[in-house]
Amino acid sequence: MVNLKYAYYPGCASKEITKEADKATRLVCEALGIELVDMPKANCCGAGLLTDYDYELSLALNARIFAEAETMSLDILTICSTCLMVMSSANRDMKNSESELNLANNALSSAGLHYSGKGKLTHLLWVLAKDYGLEKLSKKVVKPLTWLKVAPFYGCHSLRPSDALGMDDPQKPWTLDAVIKALGAQPVEYKGKTKCCGFQIDLVAEDTAVKMTGKRLIEAKTRGADCLVTPCPFCHINLDNYQGLAEKKAGQKIGLPVFHLAQLVGLALGLSAEDMSLTRHLVSAEGIVR
Repeated sequence: MVNLKYAYYPGCASKEITKEADKATRLVCEALGIELVDMPKANCCGAGLLTDYDYELSLALNARIFAEAETMSLDILTICSTCLMVMSSANRDMKNSESELNLANNALSSAGLHYSGKGKLTHLLWVLAKDYGLEKLSKKVVKPLTWLKVAPFYGCHSLRPSDALGMDDPQKPWTLDAVIKALGAQPVEYKGKTKCCGFQIDLVAEDTAVKMTGKRLIEAKTRGADCLVTPCPFCHINLDNYQGLAEKKAGQKIGLPVFHLAQLVGLALGLSAEDMSLTRHLVSAEGIVR
């Protein structure tokens, strides 16, 4: 039996805005025997914004996260798709270019750190679908979610850029659908599951972002979804927190509960709605949780 142990990097959003995602992840991993080791010295990845503003600084910050994990002799697990995309992209660049790796290490030297360029990063979704395994996960289910039709929402950053991420086909992903099935629920097929939720333009074009959010939610509900699940806390913020604005813009009630990945898994493992902190959501899941 493989011992699954990771340096745990929840990301900034799950440490503050979506604390329920972090709590649910810790409880689920404990129930599954996946060991998470905190990284108290880890910094922000830059969330993609810094990459465009100061690429060299972005490389150094991400190299520092990987260097911290190397001192722990562990691969990194994150629950944030944006962190996954940013860190994977930086790691790809440093692995492909010795000059960029050296550039990052020159910056790290003042902190007494060094990154080999060999670090690995994964996401909770990928661990469940591949490392832990779907068959094993299904055997841990004590409360199959057979009454739920669940719309998977991958979002952008767990799928693209595919050359840096390397798990799902960005046009035909399978991991989130497969986990939903392993929990006993029925995944809902719809085109929007691989599209953007609108989060990236919230601050510069809110009207367009809200329309995008509404389009994703309405399509999923039209296809019969009882709820939606996403592996990305930023997608959750838009799809849950901005759902009220999306309803006003669309001129119709949507009322589609949105789960973090770990919350849906936790419910199937027999953890309670209170354990999963479902009351932190703006769109109530009371009507569908049994």
